Amino acid sequence: MADDAPPHFLELTPLNPAFVENPHVLLDKLRSHHPVMRDEDVGAFFLTRHEDVRGVLTDLSLWRSPAKAEAAAVLSRRILDQQIEGLDDAGRQPSILLMDDPDHARIRGPLAQALYRRVAGFRPGVERIVEETLEALGDRDGFDLMAGFALPVPIDVIAVILGVDGARLAEFRDWSEGVIQSLNPLRTPGQTRHMVSSSNALNRYMKAMLADRRATPMDDLVTDMARLQAEGADLSDADLISNLIALLVGGNLTTTDLIGNGVRLFLTHPEELAKLRADPSLISAAVEEILRFEPPVDITGRVASRDLDLGGCPVKATQAMMLSLRGANRDPAVFPDPHRFDITRKKSPHVAFGGGAHICIGAPLARLEAQVALTRLFERFPDLRLAEPDAPPRWRSLPFFRGLERLDVLV
Repeated sequence: MADDAPPHFLELTPLNPAFVENPHVLLDKLRSHHPVMRDEDVGAFFLTRHEDVRGVLTDLSLWRSPAKAEAAAVLSRRILDQQIEGLDDAGRQPSILLMDDPDHARIRGPLAQALYRRVAGFRPGVERIVEETLEALGDRDGFDLMAGFALPVPIDVIAVILGVDGARLAEFRDWSEGVIQSLNPLRTPGQTRHMVSSSNALNRYMKAMLADRRATPMDDLVTDMARLQAEGADLSDADLISNLIALLVGGNLTTTDLIGNGVRLFLTHPEELAKLRADPSLISAAVEEILRFEPPVDITGRVASRDLDLGGCPVKATQAMMLSLRGANRDPAVFPDPHRFDITRKKSPHVAFGGGAHICIGAPLARLEAQVALTRLFERFPDLRLAEPDAPPRWRSLPFFRGLERLDVLV
């Protein structure tokens, strides 16, 4: 990319093999020469500087809903314009991920209250699930860490928190994987069919589960939400179901990638793994550095609710902004030597979980799962190593997310 020729937005997605291989070649040049880049083809500004990204994220007056963006914001509005044949009406219900106040606060408040109370006491549950997942690996000499460990742990954790019947866990895992395809604009016809059938099945399951918990309360998050609704929280059944499913999908995908990315980083940076083994109390800082260095989510969006000035660039009301969380997390103005993975880094104000009113609702649970999973994995397999250390990583092709398709390891 010439200094005076910024890339097309699509060059900043898995459609560009060079970006997949190393996104920071382009992101560094953008941050230096075009920190607020306008792409007319997709109708959005693309921000890469930490100061700008964090400023937009924490500005509570800006909008999240793509419906409020101008007609030219085709990328932002695409999520609203998809017509998917066969999808039940329940599957079209929006979640808080794309809502603004007052609806965002109305739903997020009770959900966050119930979820955080569950997470605060769930470390033993996470530890049990991690141990069971490690036991299931048996005495194999090697395995795909993604399929064998990073994927099942988050799904099983959120299933237990929600209160899913253990006998139906295999179905729940399959539905979870199918619904994730709703985030993939490049999905194949087969993936779309899996997404539709999974979404419809999961909606029916959650509707029945909500009714069951009203009749027979249990010790789980669905019961908590039904109780809050009965006590007067302004929540419809559709609100509850769509947002519990969103919690499932978001937590499943991003926490799987957090664990997988973390394992790969430690195996390719043995000096950092040695630090962690010498001082296990570094695990919290280590997870924050993984989130900074290789965040699971590439971008998030906002819509200008008024005219703005971003670094000298005018942004008009209703224009869309795409915020590069990945680019902001490697900004040398905030992170000295930003391309060095260092779990003893003293300052890590990363934006991997977004920020402001829309900061990731599942962040405390993701941190807990990653801390427990990484600690126990490396304790259980002290000689864990990459099966093909010289092979390039097999990144998944899901746009706007960064996670591994496979990670073959030997023990």
